[in-house]
Amino acid sequence: MAQISISRAILPLLAMLATPVAAETGGRPPALQTPAADEVATGLDRSLRMTVPVMINGQGPFDFVVDTGADRTVISEELAKQLNLPQSGTATLHAMGGSAKVKLVSIKTVQVSTNIAKRVEAAALPRRNVGADGLLGIDSLKNQRIVMNFQSNTMRVEPASVPEEAVPEDSDLIIVTAKTRLGQLVMVDADANGQKIWVVVDTGAQNSIANTRLRALLVKRVPETEIKSISMVDVLGRTTPAEYTIVSKLRIGGVSMGNAAIAFADAHPFRLFGLTRKPSMLLGVESLRSFRRVSVDFATRKVKFLLPEEG
Repeated sequence: MAQISISRAILPLLAMLATPVAAETGGRPPALQTPAADEVATGLDRSLRMTVPVMINGQGPFDFVVDTGADRTVISEELAKQLNLPQSGTATLHAMGGSAKVKLVSIKTVQVSTNIAKRVEAAALPRRNVGADGLLGIDSLKNQRIVMNFQSNTMRVEPASVPEEAVPEDSDLIIVTAKTRLGQLVMVDADANGQKIWVVVDTGAQNSIANTRLRALLVKRVPETEIKSISMVDVLGRTTPAEYTIVSKLRIGGVSMGNAAIAFADAHPFRLFGLTRKPSMLLGVESLRSFRRVSVDFATRKVKFLLPEEG
C-alpha cells in the first residue's frame, strides 16, 4: 500500500481547492448518449487532482478535473467567455465553506472521449478558484461508470449497463455497496484507527477531509494525536479553517491504508449530506492512489477497489 509521509501531505493540504458539492436549480438534468466504453489519458492539475481532456461544444480539448464529489459541472469564467457561452440564470452552489448564488452558462455538449452530455447548465467561476479549466461533475457522467486506473494513469468512461472489464484471477478486488445521498455515493463499510466512519468518494479533493465529529472521536481514542492548523480555499474563494493529522490506519471495505493524511473541518458538505453527527470523510485522490484501480458506478451504487500487485 502507498504510504503518505508528513512532508508529502502538508503542501497539498495548504493549497487544496475544496470542490463544489451540489447546486439547486429548477432546470432539467442533461441528456446523455450511451456510447461504447472508451478510455482517456489523465493529467494532473496544480493540486494533483486527475484531469481529462474535455471538448466543449466541439471545441478544445480543455483540462477538467474529474470530480465525483460534485453533482454539477463547473467551467472557468475565462473559458466561458472565450467560448461565448450564453448565461442561463443562477443557481445555489454548495462548496466546502458554504453556499452562494452563482451564474450559470448553457453548454450544448460536454464530451469526454466518446461520452457526450447534452444541455449542461454549468456554474461559471473564476479559474483561480477552480484550479483548472473546469470541474466535470456527475451531471456530465450520469448513468455512467468511471474507472480510474492509477497504474496506467488513464480513466475509462462507460455506460453502467456495459459489463465491467474483468480482473485477473489472482487479483484482489474489494467491492463496496454504497448508499445514496443527494446523488452522492456514501460508503459505510469503513473505519479510521478503528472508528467506524461514513465515506464519500471525492476525486475533486486532493486530500481527504473529515468532519469535526470524527476528529473528536479519534482524539478520544488516541489522546496523543498530533493535530496542526491549516486553511482551505474552496471554488467560491472562501477560506475554511481546518486542522490535519496523519491517521495510521484507514480501512475501506476489506483493505487497509497506512499513514493517510486527513484534514478536519466543520465543512458545509457534511451538513448538506446530513452527516454532521456521523463520523464522516470525503475520500480524496491521494488516498485513492493507494489502489491500482478504482471504479465508481452511480447506477448500481458500487465502488470497486483493485488492490496493488504484491511485491
